[in-house]
Amino acid sequence: MIDMPEPEASHPEAPYLTTLNESQRSAVEQLDGPVLVLAGAGTGKTRVLTSRLVHLLRQGKAQPWEILCVTFTNKAAREMRERVADMLGHETEGWWVGTFHAQGARILRNHAELVGLRPTFSIIDTDDQIRLVKQVLALNTIDEKNCPPRMMSNLIQRWKDRGLTPDQVSDTEGSEQADGKACEIYAQYQERLQTLNAADFGDLLMLNLSLFKNEPEILARYQSKFRYILVDEYQDTNVSQYLWLRLLAQGHKNICCVGDDDQAIYSWRGAEVGNILRFESDFPGAHIVRLERNYRSTSHILAAASNLISHNEGRLGKTLWTEANDGEKVRVHGLWDGEEEARYVGSEIENLHGNGHDLNAMAVLVRVGFQTREFEDRLITLALPYRVLGGMRFYERHEIRDAVAYLRVIAQPDDDLALERIINVPKRSIGQATVQTLHQFARADNISLYQAILRLLETDEIRAAARKKLRGLMDDFARWRKLLDGTPHPEVAAIMLDESGYTTMWQDRARSDKSPDAQGRLDNLKELVAALEDFENLTGFLEHVALVMDNEEKGSDDKITLMTLHGAKGLEFDVVFLAGWEEGLFPHQRALDENGQAGLEEERRLAYVGLTRARTRSIITFAANRRIYNQWKSAIPSRFIDELPGEHITTESATGLYGSHRTKPRPAHDRHNIYRDKLPNSAFVETRTFHESPTESSQTFTVGERVFHQKFGYGKILLIDNNKLEVAFEKSNTKKVMDSFIEKA
Repeated sequence: MIDMPEPEASHPEAPYLTTLNESQRSAVEQLDGPVLVLAGAGTGKTRVLTSRLVHLLRQGKAQPWEILCVTFTNKAAREMRERVADMLGHETEGWWVGTFHAQGARILRNHAELVGLRPTFSIIDTDDQIRLVKQVLALNTIDEKNCPPRMMSNLIQRWKDRGLTPDQVSDTEGSEQADGKACEIYAQYQERLQTLNAADFGDLLMLNLSLFKNEPEILARYQSKFRYILVDEYQDTNVSQYLWLRLLAQGHKNICCVGDDDQAIYSWRGAEVGNILRFESDFPGAHIVRLERNYRSTSHILAAASNLISHNEGRLGKTLWTEANDGEKVRVHGLWDGEEEARYVGSEIENLHGNGHDLNAMAVLVRVGFQTREFEDRLITLALPYRVLGGMRFYERHEIRDAVAYLRVIAQPDDDLALERIINVPKRSIGQATVQTLHQFARADNISLYQAILRLLETDEIRAAARKKLRGLMDDFARWRKLLDGTPHPEVAAIMLDESGYTTMWQDRARSDKSPDAQGRLDNLKELVAALEDFENLTGFLEHVALVMDNEEKGSDDKITLMTLHGAKGLEFDVVFLAGWEEGLFPHQRALDENGQAGLEEERRLAYVGLTRARTRSIITFAANRRIYNQWKSAIPSRFIDELPGEHITTESATGLYGSHRTKPRPAHDRHNIYRDKLPNSAFVETRTFHESPTESSQTFTVGERVFHQKFGYGKILLIDNNKLEVAFEKSNTKKVMDSFIEKA
C-alpha cells in the first residue's frame, strides 16, 4: 500500500490553495455531493481539477484508486497525472485517470466473460469496423451502392453512442437503412465481433452499460469503489458516457463535472449539450460554481465574446471578466474578396512580425478547411513559415494529391510516380500483378510507365479485363490533354475529375459519412479547381504546387498556425485572425439547414470559442465576394458581427463595401472566362453570381495622381488612354484598369 500523507486541515497556507481565486477555491473545497463547475474559456479549469484531486488526497477523503477521473484525451490525462505528481511531490500509483474509452475497457477486461468476451479481447479500429460491416452486408446480399459499409458503420456507432443495443433500436430507425434490415445487420455485426473476441470503441461503454444493467452487484461494487468522480469537458459527453457516469455516481453521489456549455461544439460527434444543462435535475441539490475570471484575454475581447454568446437561449449563463487592461478593441475588417482577405491578413502578420511578435503567437482560424488554401498561397508568397494544425496543408491532403497526380500526368505523361499513384484510383480492377508487369517491361526497355502501357495494350501480356481498363484510362488522358489546346485549364481539371470517376468516388463516401470532414473532401476538390484560375496555365500551377511542397519543413520552428475553429478549442494565441465571417460560410448554411435553431446556437458557440482564443488581439475579416467551391457569390457579413457590442469593436471595412460609404457594391473581379455553364452535368458546375457592371466614371484623372482601386489598393497613374488607366500599384505590379473602378485617394 502507498504511504499517504497525514490529512491536512484546510487552511489558506496550503500551497495549492493560495494560488486560487475565490471561485476556483470554492470548486476545489466543495468536496462532498454533486458539483458542477461552469468553467469559462481561460478561467483555469485544469488548475481546479488538479487542485481538487490533490485536496481529496490531502484531506484523506479517498485513496488514489478510489477516485475516478475521466478526460476526453490521453494528452489531458497525462497532463493531469503530471501536474498532480508535481503538486504532491511524488508519483501516485493506482490512479483511475484516463479517457472514457480507457476506463471502460479496464472495467470490461475485469468482467469480459459476462458480456460474451474473453479478457484478451481486441479493440478494432475504424477500418476494421467498416471491413466487418462489409462482410455482414455481403452475407445479406445487400448492395453496397444502396448501403455503403462506411455509412452503416457510422450508423451503428451513433446507436452505440446513444447506448442502444440492437434490440433497443426502434423499428422506425432500423427500417431506414440496409433495405429495412439495419437492426439485423447491427445484431449480426455484434455477433461477429463476439466470435472474433473483439470490441469496437462504441462497445467499450455500451457493454459497460449492459454489464451494469444485467449484473447489479457489479455495478454496486464500482459505485462503492469510486468514492469521488471527476469529469473534464462534461459538455462534450454523449448519451452513453452520460448514462455510464450517472450510474457510477449513484453510490456516493460525489461527482464533480467541469465544463462549459458555451463551448459545446461537437454535436456532430454525438455530444449532447443537454447533459450539462440538466445536471441540476439529475443531481438535486448540486452545488454550482461559475468560473468567470478570465486569465487569458483583454476586457474588450471578453466583452465582445460575452455579448455574442448571450444571444444563445440554451445556456446556463455566465459572464467572463478580467483584471487585465482593456487592450485593443476587436477589429472587424471587410475586404473585397477572399484573395484580398488573404493579402490583408498576410500584411498584418508581416507588420506584427516586423515589430517583434513571434509567428508562433499568431493564428488564422477558419470555419471550413478549404479556406486555408488562399492563406497558404499568400504566406508562401511572403515567405512566412506556417503550420496547419488538426489537418494537413491544402496540397498535402489525400484527395488533392490524387487530383494533382492526374494533372501531372496530363501535363507530363512520363511522370511515373504520378501515374502509379492514380492508376487504380478510383478502383479500376488493375491489380498489383498488372502494375508489376508494367514496371518490369518499362525497366527492360528503359521507357516510362505510360509508354509501357501503350505498348502492352497491343499485346496479350496483360489480362483482358485490366487491358480494357488501361485502354480506357489512356484514351481519357489523351482526350484531356487535347482539351488543353482550346479549353481553359480549370475547365479541363473539372472535366477530368468528373470523367475519371474521382468525384463520384468521394460523393459516395460523403453520403456515407456525416462528419464535417466528409463533405470537405469534395469541397477541397472544388477549391482546387478554383485555385487553378489563379494561374495562366497548368504548368504554372504545377510549379507552384511543387514550390509549396518543397517549403513544407523549411525555415525555423517559429510558424504561424492555420486551423479550423473546431480544432482550436483549448488553444490560445496572442493574435487571432478570424476569417470568413459571412452568412452561409459562418454560420455555415449546412448547420442551419440540418439543425435549425440548435445548429445556429452551436455555430455561435463556435464563434465564441474563436474569439476567446485570443490574448491581446482579435481580428475578424469578411469579404463582399467569395469564391466558394468554384462559385463566385456576393456575400453579406455574418449575423454574428451584428451581435458584437459596438463599444468593444472597431469596424475597418474598406470604403464602398457596406454601410453609408456607398449604396451599391462594386463589380466583382473576374480574371478568367466564365465557362462553368459548358459543363451542365459536372459536379463542379456552379452558377456564378456577379454584381452589376461598372458604371461610366464621371471623374477626371491626371498622370501622377494617387488613386485607390478596391482590388489592388493604392497606386499612382502612369498613363491615361481614354477611360483606361495604367497604374503602378504600391502592393502589386503595374496594371491597366478601367477608370470606373478607380477612386481618387
